[in-house]
Amino acid sequence: MSRALQQVETLFGPEITEQELVAVARELGAEDVRGGLVAREVALLADAPKVSPSIVRSYRVSIRAGHDPLGEMLCQLRSREERRSLGATYTPRAVVKAMLDWCSVLPPPGRVVDPGCGSARFLLDAGRRFPKALLIGVDTDPVATLIARGNLASRGFAPRSEIRLVDFRGLQLDEMGGSTLFIGNPPYVRHHLIDARWKGWLSENAALLGLPASQLCGLHVYFFLATAMLAKPGDYGAYITASEWMDVNYGELLRKLAIRRLGVRSLTIIEPTAQPFPNAATTACITSFMRGPKPKKVSFYRVASSCALAKLSEPTNISIERLESESRWTSFTRATTRIPRGYVELGELCRVHRGQVTGANDVWIVHREVRLPDYLLYPTITRAKELFAAGPTLDDASQLRRVVDLPVDLDLLEKADRRLVDAFLAIAKRKGANKGYVAEKRRAWWSVGLRSPAPILCTYMARRPPAFVENRVAARHINIAHGLYPRESFASALLRKLVAFLSKGVSVNLGRTYSGGLTKFEPGEIERIPVPDVDLLQQMPA
Repeated sequence: MSRALQQVETLFGPEITEQELVAVARELGAEDVRGGLVAREVALLADAPKVSPSIVRSYRVSIRAGHDPLGEMLCQLRSREERRSLGATYTPRAVVKAMLDWCSVLPPPGRVVDPGCGSARFLLDAGRRFPKALLIGVDTDPVATLIARGNLASRGFAPRSEIRLVDFRGLQLDEMGGSTLFIGNPPYVRHHLIDARWKGWLSENAALLGLPASQLCGLHVYFFLATAMLAKPGDYGAYITASEWMDVNYGELLRKLAIRRLGVRSLTIIEPTAQPFPNAATTACITSFMRGPKPKKVSFYRVASSCALAKLSEPTNISIERLESESRWTSFTRATTRIPRGYVELGELCRVHRGQVTGANDVWIVHREVRLPDYLLYPTITRAKELFAAGPTLDDASQLRRVVDLPVDLDLLEKADRRLVDAFLAIAKRKGANKGYVAEKRRAWWSVGLRSPAPILCTYMARRPPAFVENRVAARHINIAHGLYPRESFASALLRKLVAFLSKGVSVNLGRTYSGGLTKFEPGEIERIPVPDVDLLQQMPA
């Protein structure tokens, strides 16, 4: 427990409530911040208890010393699920300081905007560094905005601060002289929790800029788009987010925004093992940008800890032309390591392919009791735990579920088999398996098109390094796993040695870690793993 949290419990006891937190914020001067309170904040304060002056003095001293006791306690009071639905992950001081250090070498801004301000950690540091700047914090959580107001008032910033209880995507900014600094930690919310109205907003506004937009984008991408719409030439900023947008297909909008509209200057990856956000194992990325002419190159950094942000090593500089031609950027942050003598990249030995997407698992993944001919039912890896449980070899397919994989031309079936298939497809239609993006893109909606059995299977995403398994039963795999297909025929003994090496030699740092601690390995990342070449593998003990 931090010193600030210990102080909170000393003053209030371990059962402090949100009402008591906002009560302290009120007494710290939350009502003195420019613009006054809005109705939702007033309603919260109506139920807030009285707080003694001595407690308020203690909090003010702690806040002026650079701590955030109220913000830390708010994070403790709310469950991880509740904070995740809001995208509320408060940024540690070391990260806030490093991001503002970069901004401080540029001409001072006339205005600082934090799009998801929480308890105002970025604004508090910015207020100290830029004594003439207007400080604007934006958030949709009234408890957080009251705490932000109280923190800013405690530091003497109330006369030049504004806290707006609105959604950043609808923010309007007045015209002003000087530049605007956009800085903060945009909320991370997965696409399935985003309302359809806002998904329409994303598509419409991206189209106005001539950019593609996927409905799979997380909320942080929306905030980058809103920033691009607000920023004027000369404005600049830095945001910290999860790094997945650098590589995934639905991150294309953010990658193009960064280059074409925001003027990305640098990208810094923080290893997931550093846990830049407490209790959230995720690969984080700090993006710095300046609106103006498109830069000629972008600096890429990678650090093992948040403290290392204070002294970055020499960057890897990548030309804008190369970035525009590449769809995956994380590899640019990895220092080029010399592959040892006798080693090659795995991709030189094997092609790596992700398994097929079924489009409707509840239809195409079946158990034995389904009335279909056996030759249309393929034992398949459908869950990562099946590979984790298998060990180095998959020797028994009897416990695997089956995937229905029908031919495109159903007229090739015998009459009796065709009747069974038609009955099955009638049920599949009632479940909607003939509709949706995946079904519509197939040659025939009923034909899943499983890949051929891969000699080696590996997991795709987990909270641990991938499992590599020799596939002795010719099991198929869907998109929860990858298949490794040797470019030349491998004897079983050589496959076993390759599997044994991969099982010991791959760490989570070779993949990308997301919020919640899940590490994903794309096929290209698997192919870049250094492994012994064939001659060296043959010399290794069995």
